[in-house]
Amino acid sequence: MVTRVPESTNLSAIEISNAFVAQARALLSHNFLPKIERCVEQLTDEKVWWRANQESNSIGNLLLHLSGNARQWIVCGLGGAPDERERQQEFDRRDLMPRNEILARLKQTIAEVDEVLARFELAQLLAPRRIQGSVVTALEAIFHVVEHFSMHTGQIILITKMLQQQDLNFYDFSTGAPVPTLGQQPLSEP
Repeated sequence: MVTRVPESTNLSAIEISNAFVAQARALLSHNFLPKIERCVEQLTDEKVWWRANQESNSIGNLLLHLSGNARQWIVCGLGGAPDERERQQEFDRRDLMPRNEILARLKQTIAEVDEVLARFELAQLLAPRRIQGSVVTALEAIFHVVEHFSMHTGQIILITKMLQQQDLNFYDFSTGAPVPTLGQQPLSEP
């Protein structure tokens, strides 16, 4: 979803807040998640849990981590659900949890995140929250989750390309301009 704003319009704080939350929801649900799904669908369970070395994370660990992070910061931090996250377990896991199970967990988390953001009271964007031991605004929490998701999506893409040795075809360049192939909307138009 791309929010278009006429250049000459004076926007209210609520309109700007609404655009920010709408863009965050679109990035998580319609940009990052479909890219992760395409990656995981191309891999076996063994490849999802492959790691370059003991200091590196597998895609499986990253999927668990993304789910834990988004749940803690948005579902719990903004939505009020109880926070039962044990962050270190996301990285310590080494057994071959089936890729479809981990992906289903992530998709469920993103659906819950989207529900919280869809009903979030925009006037509360600057209200302080205590999340992961720090006091942050709701705006900071949303920004954090989107940035964090983007970073780890890039890592998942890189690992998948290394393992599969092929392009993942997220965009069709046949017209000279990138056209998304996953159903996501372009983030900007010329």
